[in-house]
Amino acid sequence: MSQETGPTPGTAGETGRSAGPLDEVDRRILHELVRDGRLSIRTLAERVHVSRTNAYARVERLLRDGVITGFRAQVAPEQAGLGTSAYIALTIQQNTWREVSAELARVRYIEHVALLSGEHDVLALVRAPDNATLRDVVLDRVQGIAGVLSTRSWLVFEEFDGGQNPWQ
Repeated sequence: MSQETGPTPGTAGETGRSAGPLDEVDRRILHELVRDGRLSIRTLAERVHVSRTNAYARVERLLRDGVITGFRAQVAPEQAGLGTSAYIALTIQQNTWREVSAELARVRYIEHVALLSGEHDVLALVRAPDNATLRDVVLDRVQGIAGVLSTRSWLVFEEFDGGQNPWQ
């Protein structure tokens, strides 16, 4: 899992409150920060046409409300030595999501986990240095977790981000 600041696995939506709706300035701030999370408040304020004080207060509110969950570097997996990626679908025993997700969060090379509805219960993105490591992650670590009934793997040949930033 990533090292970003944010909620722990399985806790999303458990705070009992939600942030208010985003206005146009909030969306422009998010758009700019998604493009470059290292922007200074001064540059951010200039780009969204608000004062530095307003930009700072809005970013602080977005952080406090959990809209922004952290800041992190985007890493190119292949250039960082993780040249093999796969999506692993898991079928798990009913009522084991919390235990399974806690174990998946401890498995090295698992970058993202999602609880699903449909044919499979969980989808995990694994980024490993090579096929042998991927095999070990799936066959030894993931299939060895209590509650995991079966897995299905899809090797990633190529990937790209969508062309549209939803905060535009």
